Amino acid sequence: MKRNLALILAVALLALVLSACGSSAPAATAAPTEAPAATEAPAATEAPKAESVKLVIGASSTPHAELLEIVKPKLAEQGIELDIKIYDDYVLPNTALQDGSLDANYFQHAPYMNSFNASNGTDLVSAGLVHYEPMGIYSTTLKALSDLAAGATILVPDDVSNQTRALLLLQQENLIVLPEGASVDSAPSVLDIVDAKGYNVQAAQADTIPSLLKNSAEGTIAVINYNYALEGGFKTTDALAIEDASGSAAQTYANLVAVRRGDETRPEIQALVAALQDGAVEAFNEKTGAGIVSIK
Repeated sequence: MKRNLALILAVALLALVLSACGSSAPAATAAPTEAPAATEAPAATEAPKAESVKLVIGASSTPHAELLEIVKPKLAEQGIELDIKIYDDYVLPNTALQDGSLDANYFQHAPYMNSFNASNGTDLVSAGLVHYEPMGIYSTTLKALSDLAAGATILVPDDVSNQTRALLLLQQENLIVLPEGASVDSAPSVLDIVDAKGYNVQAAQADTIPSLLKNSAEGTIAVINYNYALEGGFKTTDALAIEDASGSAAQTYANLVAVRRGDETRPEIQALVAALQDGAVEAFNEKTGAGIVSIK
């Protein structure tokens, strides 16, 4: 009996030991996962800059393109980019403006623009007056008009408005006689000269007159538009006579910024005119000694 009891206790003890050995250790508790990284705030974006406005401007090289170059940095600060196209005649910048190739042009006065409109069916208008360029009488050989010989040739522009202006200047200097009451409005031409006083008055394309004068017979004189005079190497101080800048010509023949009708109120066009009127002429004169007259 005792042997049986001992055997039972031994079996029970063995079962307990085997149960303890077979049990596995509790699994280690997993380390807590790291907290997700904080999402970075999006970088603040700069406010979009206003887009610049581009203005394509046609101009004669002197002084118009030079005046535009003076105001170019000031306009750039206002977000207006100037693209300056140089023309060496008076027709193409108006046709380019009318067909939309240009936003504006700067080379002409109102009488020429109005005459061009009438002849070509265009509808160009002034956005503002900028400056006046006195027309002058020039020679490569004479020192004074009193030295002009009988029968000498006098060259004048062939376009209507500038020819009228040239003839009025010749009459001012007592070189010809025009019909009584001749004026800008009556637009006299070489055919209307009452008395040429023996001189040979010939019309030629305005931009060719400086070179024609340089290659003409000795004693020839020419009435030359200011900008073509400068381009041809002539200065107002070289002129034998010039228009009186204090007279009505300053307003009548003031150079203007021309645009297609309706564009004169565009803010960028108004800014262009304002910039040109605000000291550009004075700066140009100080730099070059050119002597053009500011119109405000």
